[in-house]
Amino acid sequence: MKDQFYAYIQDLQNKITQALNDVDGKAKFKEDVWKRSEGGGGQSRIIENGAVIEKGGVNISAVHGQLPKSMQAYFKIGEVDFSACGLSLVIHPKNPMAPTVHANWRYFEMYDNKGVLADQWFGGGQDLTPYYLFEEDAMYFHQQCKQACDKHHPDFYKDFKKQCDRYFYNEHRKEGRGVGGLFFDYLKKDKNFNIKDRFDFVTEVGDVFLDAYLPILNKRKDLPYSKNNRDWQEIRRGRYVEFNLIHDKGTLFGLKTKGRIESILMSLPPHVQWRYNYEPDQGSEEFKLIAALKNPREWI
Repeated sequence: MKDQFYAYIQDLQNKITQALNDVDGKAKFKEDVWKRSEGGGGQSRIIENGAVIEKGGVNISAVHGQLPKSMQAYFKIGEVDFSACGLSLVIHPKNPMAPTVHANWRYFEMYDNKGVLADQWFGGGQDLTPYYLFEEDAMYFHQQCKQACDKHHPDFYKDFKKQCDRYFYNEHRKEGRGVGGLFFDYLKKDKNFNIKDRFDFVTEVGDVFLDAYLPILNKRKDLPYSKNNRDWQEIRRGRYVEFNLIHDKGTLFGLKTKGRIESILMSLPPHVQWRYNYEPDQGSEEFKLIAALKNPREWI
């Protein structure tokens, strides 16, 4: 299964980076191949200073070895070996009217002291982080997510949408990071689904990513904007950074397993502002966004 999934994310990385290269038209993704001394490695592809994309990364990795002590405590287990592979991406457009997008699809295995597979699961999802709220964009993104989910179970969209709203939440700010999407973890085999069923679902979600995001990016990337719009985008990017460094499990896992720091922190935007106690004017478009983030909506 890990070989099958790694082959899938290699192909998906190629498809996504080629499509985004075509949209940008100026900058191209550059590949950085790296090795992990404890076992494994990956291919990071980064794009910067483009006509459309200010910064983005589409990274794949496959790492393995002994599970670090900190993660043993997290999983409440003893010394075991693990193997993990996945694709993680973040795209920060230049235009404040275009939303940031994040996605991740991953597979994890653990082995007993004889090297026998003891546990396995999938995780991942995708979510949208706008700086200005275009409700039709949020509705469209969620509709694409729901269509992918509905092919596999009628409850998947409802359940994983709720999990996304809970997970991508800045508790210290009492607001969501964005308008959500899907989030799922620990998708294991059970009485209803075997591990191949889980693979089919996760790859279905991965395959719909470009269909969900590119029409939104193409619609917003050339809209006019002011310096005030850009300042607001950078203030909101600060909240994005706060979530990734304080709450995000993927970031914390990467740091605790001695992951490659450049790849882990590629999600951070290049230009960010933190203003003291900044509040948008009531009734403004900026205020409209905050109101939506304070109270997660049913978009479809």
